[in-house]
Amino acid sequence: MNRELEQVIREVEKVIIGKRDVVTKVLMAILAKGNILLDDVPGVGKTTLAMAIGKVLGLTYKRIQFTPDVLPSDIVGFSIYDKESGSLTYMPGIINSANLLLGDEINRTSSKTQSALLEAMEEGQVTVDGKTHPLKNPFVVIATQNHVGTAGTQLLPNAQLDRFLIRLSIGYPDLASEMDIIRGNGGLNHMEEVEQKVTLDEVLRMQEDVENIFMKESVVEYIAKLASASRENDKIELGLGPRGALAVSRMAKACAYLNGRDYVIPEDVTAVFEDVCAHRILLSQKVRMEKKSREEVLREVLEQVEIPDMKSEK
Repeated sequence: MNRELEQVIREVEKVIIGKRDVVTKVLMAILAKGNILLDDVPGVGKTTLAMAIGKVLGLTYKRIQFTPDVLPSDIVGFSIYDKESGSLTYMPGIINSANLLLGDEINRTSSKTQSALLEAMEEGQVTVDGKTHPLKNPFVVIATQNHVGTAGTQLLPNAQLDRFLIRLSIGYPDLASEMDIIRGNGGLNHMEEVEQKVTLDEVLRMQEDVENIFMKESVVEYIAKLASASRENDKIELGLGPRGALAVSRMAKACAYLNGRDYVIPEDVTAVFEDVCAHRILLSQKVRMEKKSREEVLREVLEQVEIPDMKSEK
Protein backbone atom coordinates (compact mmCIF):
# COMPACT_ATOMS: atom_id res chain seq x y z
CA MET A 1 0.00 0.00 0.00
CA ASN A 2 1.03 3.60 -0.66
CA ARG A 3 2.93 4.61 2.53
CA GLU A 4 1.54 8.14 2.58
CA LEU A 5 -2.03 6.88 2.41
CA GLU A 6 -1.36 4.13 4.95
CA GLN A 7 -0.46 6.89 7.43
CA VAL A 8 -3.71 8.70 6.63
CA ILE A 9 -5.78 5.54 7.22
CA ARG A 10 -4.03 4.75 10.51
CA GLU A 11 -4.65 8.27 11.75
CA VAL A 12 -8.39 8.04 10.99
CA GLU A 13 -8.47 4.66 12.75
CA LYS A 14 -7.69 6.45 16.02
CA VAL A 15 -11.37 7.41 16.13
CA ILE A 16 -12.99 4.89 13.72
CA ILE A 17 -12.17 1.44 15.09
CA GLY A 18 -12.42 -1.80 13.10
CA LYS A 19 -13.67 -0.23 9.86
CA ARG A 20 -10.54 -0.09 7.69
CA ASP A 21 -12.40 -1.10 4.52
CA VAL A 22 -14.85 1.82 4.86
CA VAL A 23 -12.11 4.32 5.72
CA THR A 24 -10.07 3.12 2.74
CA LYS A 25 -12.96 3.45 0.29
CA VAL A 26 -13.88 6.94 1.50
CA LEU A 27 -10.27 7.96 0.94
CA MET A 28 -10.28 6.37 -2.50
CA ALA A 29 -13.44 8.29 -3.44
CA ILE A 30 -11.88 11.60 -2.40
CA LEU A 31 -8.76 10.84 -4.46
CA ALA A 32 -11.07 10.05 -7.40
CA LYS A 33 -12.75 13.48 -6.95
CA GLY A 34 -16.01 11.82 -6.00
CA ASN A 35 -18.81 12.40 -3.50
CA ILE A 36 -19.75 9.87 -0.84
CA LEU A 37 -23.12 8.76 0.53
CA LEU A 38 -23.01 7.10 3.96
CA ASP A 39 -26.26 5.18 4.28
CA ASP A 40 -26.61 3.71 7.75
CA VAL A 41 -28.38 3.57 11.10
CA PRO A 42 -27.71 6.30 13.70
CA GLY A 43 -24.72 6.18 16.03
CA VAL A 44 -22.18 4.18 14.04
CA GLY A 45 -19.71 7.03 13.43
CA LYS A 46 -20.71 8.64 10.13
CA THR A 47 -20.08 12.20 11.34
CA THR A 48 -16.91 11.21 13.17
CA LEU A 49 -15.53 9.60 10.02
CA ALA A 50 -16.15 12.73 7.94
CA MET A 51 -14.55 15.01 10.56
CA ALA A 52 -11.49 12.77 10.91
CA ILE A 53 -10.93 12.46 7.15
CA GLY A 54 -11.15 16.22 6.75
CA LYS A 55 -8.68 16.84 9.57
CA VAL A 56 -6.11 14.28 8.42
CA LEU A 57 -6.18 15.54 4.81
CA GLY A 58 -5.97 19.21 5.80
CA LEU A 59 -9.32 20.06 4.22
CA THR A 60 -11.56 22.92 5.32
CA TYR A 61 -14.47 21.09 6.92
CA LYS A 62 -18.05 22.38 7.18
CA ARG A 63 -21.18 20.64 8.39
CA ILE A 64 -24.85 21.31 7.78
CA GLN A 65 -27.63 19.47 9.59
CA PHE A 66 -30.44 18.95 7.10
CA THR A 67 -33.93 19.54 8.45
CA PRO A 68 -37.25 20.28 6.67
CA ASP A 69 -36.75 24.04 7.08
CA VAL A 70 -33.27 24.23 5.49
CA LEU A 71 -33.47 26.29 2.29
CA PRO A 72 -31.35 26.07 -0.90
CA SER A 73 -30.02 29.56 -0.11
CA ASP A 74 -28.59 28.24 3.18
CA ILE A 75 -26.33 26.04 1.07
CA VAL A 76 -25.48 27.96 -2.08
CA GLY A 77 -25.97 31.53 -0.84
CA PHE A 78 -28.25 34.34 -2.03
CA SER A 79 -28.21 37.87 -3.45
CA ILE A 80 -29.28 41.02 -1.60
CA TYR A 81 -29.94 44.46 -2.99
CA ASP A 82 -27.22 47.02 -2.18
CA LYS A 83 -28.73 50.52 -2.01
CA GLU A 84 -25.41 52.31 -2.47
CA SER A 85 -24.35 50.49 -5.63
CA GLY A 86 -27.88 49.85 -6.87
CA SER A 87 -26.95 46.23 -7.67
CA LEU A 88 -27.25 42.76 -6.20
CA THR A 89 -24.50 41.58 -3.85
CA TYR A 90 -23.82 37.86 -3.50
CA MET A 91 -23.82 36.49 0.05
CA PRO A 92 -22.02 33.11 0.05
CA GLY A 93 -23.59 30.01 1.57
CA ILE A 94 -21.91 27.37 3.71
CA ILE A 95 -20.81 25.49 0.59
CA ASN A 96 -18.52 28.29 -0.59
CA SER A 97 -16.05 27.99 2.30
CA ALA A 98 -15.67 24.19 2.35
CA ASN A 99 -13.31 21.66 0.83
CA LEU A 100 -15.28 18.94 2.57
CA LEU A 101 -18.99 19.47 3.22
CA LEU A 102 -20.80 17.05 5.50
CA GLY A 103 -24.52 17.04 4.72
CA ASP A 104 -25.99 15.26 7.74
CA GLU A 105 -29.26 13.35 7.18
CA ILE A 106 -29.79 14.63 3.66
CA ASN A 107 -33.05 12.69 3.37
CA ARG A 108 -34.66 14.88 6.08
CA THR A 109 -34.80 18.00 3.94
CA SER A 110 -36.92 18.95 0.93
CA SER A 111 -36.26 17.77 -2.61
CA LYS A 112 -35.66 21.40 -3.61
CA THR A 113 -32.88 21.75 -1.03
CA GLN A 114 -31.38 18.38 -1.93
CA SER A 115 -31.19 19.42 -5.58
CA ALA A 116 -29.29 22.60 -4.64
CA LEU A 117 -26.24 20.37 -4.22
CA LEU A 118 -26.38 18.92 -7.74
CA GLU A 119 -24.38 21.57 -9.61
CA ALA A 120 -21.82 21.80 -6.80
CA MET A 121 -21.30 18.03 -6.70
CA GLU A 122 -20.96 17.68 -10.46
CA GLU A 123 -19.15 20.86 -11.51
CA GLY A 124 -17.57 22.37 -8.37
CA GLN A 125 -19.52 25.61 -8.73
CA VAL A 126 -22.86 27.21 -7.85
CA THR A 127 -25.03 29.55 -9.89
CA VAL A 128 -27.13 32.18 -8.11
CA ASP A 129 -29.21 34.76 -10.02
CA GLY A 130 -27.44 33.85 -13.25
CA LYS A 131 -23.93 34.34 -11.88
CA THR A 132 -21.54 31.42 -11.42
CA HIS A 133 -19.34 31.18 -8.34
CA PRO A 134 -16.51 28.60 -8.24
CA LEU A 135 -16.04 26.51 -5.11
CA LYS A 136 -12.83 25.58 -3.33
CA ASN A 137 -10.62 22.96 -4.93
CA PRO A 138 -10.89 20.15 -3.98
CA PHE A 139 -14.58 20.08 -3.14
CA VAL A 140 -16.19 16.91 -1.79
CA VAL A 141 -19.64 16.20 -0.34
CA ILE A 142 -20.08 13.47 2.24
CA ALA A 143 -23.82 13.05 2.80
CA THR A 144 -25.41 10.81 5.40
CA GLN A 145 -28.86 9.34 5.56
CA ASN A 146 -30.65 6.76 7.66
CA HIS A 147 -34.03 5.10 7.26
CA VAL A 148 -34.90 4.83 10.95
CA GLY A 149 -37.98 6.97 11.55
CA THR A 150 -38.96 7.63 7.94
CA ALA A 151 -41.78 10.09 8.73
CA GLY A 152 -41.13 13.38 6.97
CA THR A 153 -38.15 12.12 4.98
CA GLN A 154 -37.55 12.64 1.25
CA LEU A 155 -35.79 9.79 -0.52
CA LEU A 156 -33.06 10.91 -2.89
CA PRO A 157 -34.17 10.45 -6.53
CA ASN A 158 -32.07 8.26 -8.83
CA ALA A 159 -30.73 11.32 -10.67
CA GLN A 160 -29.18 12.63 -7.47
CA LEU A 161 -28.04 9.25 -6.17
CA ASP A 162 -26.10 8.90 -9.42
CA ARG A 163 -24.03 11.98 -8.46
CA PHE A 164 -22.51 10.08 -5.55
CA LEU A 165 -19.45 8.13 -6.62
CA ILE A 166 -20.00 5.51 -3.94
CA ARG A 167 -22.54 4.55 -1.32
CA LEU A 168 -21.19 2.92 1.83
CA SER A 169 -22.56 1.47 5.02
CA ILE A 170 -20.32 1.60 8.09
CA GLY A 171 -22.34 -1.00 10.00
CA TYR A 172 -22.08 -2.06 13.59
CA PRO A 173 -18.62 -2.88 14.98
CA ASP A 174 -17.55 -6.44 15.68
CA LEU A 175 -17.40 -7.63 19.31
CA ALA A 176 -13.71 -6.84 19.88
CA SER A 177 -14.03 -3.37 18.34
CA GLU A 178 -17.17 -2.57 20.33
CA MET A 179 -15.45 -3.60 23.56
CA ASP A 180 -12.58 -1.29 22.63
CA ILE A 181 -15.04 1.57 22.10
CA ILE A 182 -16.73 0.90 25.45
CA ARG A 183 -13.34 1.06 27.15
CA GLY A 184 -13.12 4.65 25.91
CA ASN A 185 -11.05 4.29 22.76
CA GLY A 186 -12.08 5.95 19.50
CA GLY A 187 -14.99 8.28 18.83
CA LEU A 188 -15.36 12.06 18.89
CA ASN A 189 -13.79 12.33 22.34
CA HIS A 190 -10.45 11.39 20.79
CA MET A 191 -10.62 13.76 17.81
CA GLU A 192 -7.92 15.97 19.35
CA GLU A 193 -5.49 13.04 18.98
CA VAL A 194 -6.02 12.98 15.21
CA GLU A 195 -3.25 14.84 13.35
CA GLN A 196 -3.01 16.24 9.85
CA LYS A 197 -0.81 13.98 7.72
CA VAL A 198 -0.95 15.60 4.27
CA THR A 199 -1.43 19.12 2.95
CA LEU A 200 -4.10 20.46 0.63
CA ASP A 201 -1.54 20.71 -2.18
CA GLU A 202 -0.58 17.07 -1.64
CA VAL A 203 -4.24 16.03 -1.90
CA LEU A 204 -4.52 17.90 -5.22
CA ARG A 205 -1.31 16.24 -6.43
CA MET A 206 -2.62 12.78 -5.48
CA GLN A 207 -5.92 13.46 -7.26
CA GLU A 208 -3.97 14.32 -10.40
CA ASP A 209 -1.86 11.16 -10.03
CA VAL A 210 -5.04 9.08 -9.82
CA GLU A 211 -6.39 10.66 -13.02
CA ASN A 212 -3.19 9.63 -14.80
CA ILE A 213 -3.27 5.98 -13.72
CA PHE A 214 -2.94 3.76 -16.80
CA MET A 215 -5.78 1.44 -17.81
CA LYS A 216 -5.31 -1.23 -20.47
CA GLU A 217 -7.90 -1.70 -23.20
CA SER A 218 -8.79 -5.12 -21.78
CA VAL A 219 -9.75 -3.51 -18.44
CA VAL A 220 -11.73 -0.78 -20.23
CA GLU A 221 -13.57 -3.51 -22.12
CA TYR A 222 -14.14 -5.43 -18.86
CA ILE A 223 -15.87 -2.41 -17.28
CA ALA A 224 -17.98 -1.85 -20.39
CA LYS A 225 -19.03 -5.53 -20.42
CA LEU A 226 -20.02 -5.34 -16.75
CA ALA A 227 -22.17 -2.28 -17.47
CA SER A 228 -23.78 -4.03 -20.43
CA ALA A 229 -24.38 -7.19 -18.39
CA SER A 230 -26.18 -5.17 -15.73
CA ARG A 231 -28.52 -3.74 -18.38
CA GLU A 232 -29.23 -7.17 -19.87
CA ASN A 233 -29.78 -8.96 -16.55
CA ASP A 234 -33.47 -9.88 -16.12
CA LYS A 235 -33.21 -9.27 -12.35
CA ILE A 236 -32.29 -5.64 -12.94
CA GLU A 237 -34.92 -3.19 -14.16
CA LEU A 238 -32.55 -0.22 -14.47
CA GLY A 239 -28.93 -1.11 -15.21
CA LEU A 240 -25.68 0.78 -15.03
CA GLY A 241 -25.47 3.86 -17.26
CA PRO A 242 -22.39 5.46 -18.83
CA ARG A 243 -21.88 7.72 -15.79
CA GLY A 244 -21.84 4.62 -13.62
CA ALA A 245 -19.25 2.92 -15.84
CA LEU A 246 -17.07 6.04 -15.62
CA ALA A 247 -17.47 5.97 -11.84
CA VAL A 248 -16.22 2.37 -11.75
CA SER A 249 -13.21 3.43 -13.81
CA ARG A 250 -12.39 6.36 -11.50
CA MET A 251 -12.65 4.28 -8.34
CA ALA A 252 -10.62 1.44 -9.88
CA LYS A 253 -7.83 3.93 -10.62
CA ALA A 254 -7.95 5.18 -7.03
CA CYS A 255 -7.82 1.57 -5.81
CA ALA A 256 -4.72 0.93 -7.92
CA TYR A 257 -3.07 4.11 -6.63
CA LEU A 258 -3.77 3.26 -3.01
CA ASN A 259 -2.20 -0.15 -3.59
CA GLY A 260 0.96 1.47 -4.93
CA ARG A 261 0.44 0.77 -8.64
CA ASP A 262 0.35 3.14 -11.62
CA TYR A 263 -1.91 0.81 -13.62
CA VAL A 264 -5.31 -0.81 -13.07
CA ILE A 265 -5.86 -4.56 -12.83
CA PRO A 266 -9.25 -6.35 -13.00
CA GLU A 267 -9.14 -6.96 -9.23
CA ASP A 268 -9.30 -3.19 -8.71
CA VAL A 269 -12.56 -3.17 -10.65
CA THR A 270 -14.13 -6.05 -8.73
CA ALA A 271 -13.03 -4.52 -5.39
CA VAL A 272 -15.10 -1.36 -5.95
CA PHE A 273 -17.88 -2.59 -8.25
CA GLU A 274 -20.61 -3.17 -5.65
CA ASP A 275 -20.05 0.07 -3.71
CA VAL A 276 -20.05 2.12 -6.93
CA CYS A 277 -23.03 0.43 -8.56
CA ALA A 278 -25.51 -0.72 -5.89
CA HIS A 279 -27.21 2.69 -5.55
CA ARG A 280 -27.34 3.15 -9.32
CA ILE A 281 -29.39 0.09 -10.26
CA LEU A 282 -33.05 -0.74 -9.72
CA LEU A 283 -34.03 -4.35 -9.17
CA SER A 284 -37.08 -5.90 -10.81
CA GLN A 285 -40.26 -6.10 -8.76
CA LYS A 286 -40.03 -9.90 -8.52
CA VAL A 287 -36.49 -9.75 -7.10
CA ARG A 288 -37.50 -7.02 -4.64
CA MET A 289 -40.35 -9.21 -3.40
CA GLU A 290 -37.84 -12.03 -2.91
CA LYS A 291 -35.87 -9.55 -0.75
CA LYS A 292 -32.64 -10.04 -2.63
CA SER A 293 -30.14 -7.25 -2.12
CA ARG A 294 -28.65 -5.20 -4.93
CA GLU A 295 -25.22 -6.37 -3.84
CA GLU A 296 -26.21 -10.02 -4.29
CA VAL A 297 -27.41 -9.38 -7.82
CA LEU A 298 -24.27 -7.39 -8.68
CA ARG A 299 -22.13 -10.29 -7.47
CA GLU A 300 -24.01 -12.47 -9.97
CA VAL A 301 -23.18 -9.93 -12.70
CA LEU A 302 -19.49 -10.14 -11.75
CA GLU A 303 -19.66 -13.93 -12.04
CA GLN A 304 -21.27 -13.72 -15.50
CA VAL A 305 -18.50 -11.60 -17.07
CA GLU A 306 -15.15 -13.22 -17.70
CA ILE A 307 -12.20 -11.53 -15.99
CA PRO A 308 -9.49 -10.60 -18.54
CA ASP A 309 -6.21 -12.46 -18.24
CA MET A 310 -3.57 -9.76 -17.80
CA LYS A 311 -0.70 -12.28 -17.85
CA SER A 312 -1.45 -13.27 -21.44
CA GLU A 313 -1.18 -9.64 -22.59
CA LYS A 314 2.04 -8.11 -23.72
